[in-house]
Amino acid sequence: MMRSTDMQKTERLNAAHGLLARGLSVAEAAVSLSRQFAMSRRQAYRYIEEAQSIGRPVAPAEPTTAVTFKLAPSLVDSIRARAAAEGTTISDMVSQALRAFLGEAGGNG
Repeated sequence: MMRSTDMQKTERLNAAHGLLARGLSVAEAAVSLSRQFAMSRRQAYRYIEEAQSIGRPVAPAEPTTAVTFKLAPSLVDSIRARAAAEGTTISDMVSQALRAFLGEAGGNG
């Protein structure tokens, strides 16, 4: 079984959120989601539970572009340690820092 992409996950979470927002019960939403995306009901329940915990639609992930640049090893070590401590990736950590620097804090990247 293949894992879903970030885009697929976003689409499924938003579909689950929409079903719940329309007033469907969790069981009804799971059946509908299962049929819509040809997935097991168990997997549909997982998406519904996650959509409930988030409580709002999920913004689609913006496409990314690879960028290569040089940094001092000590800075890379600090970024790597901070990313690990926060449970995120180096790429996400650098994106967050650049967004904050550019005055766009809060976006996905």
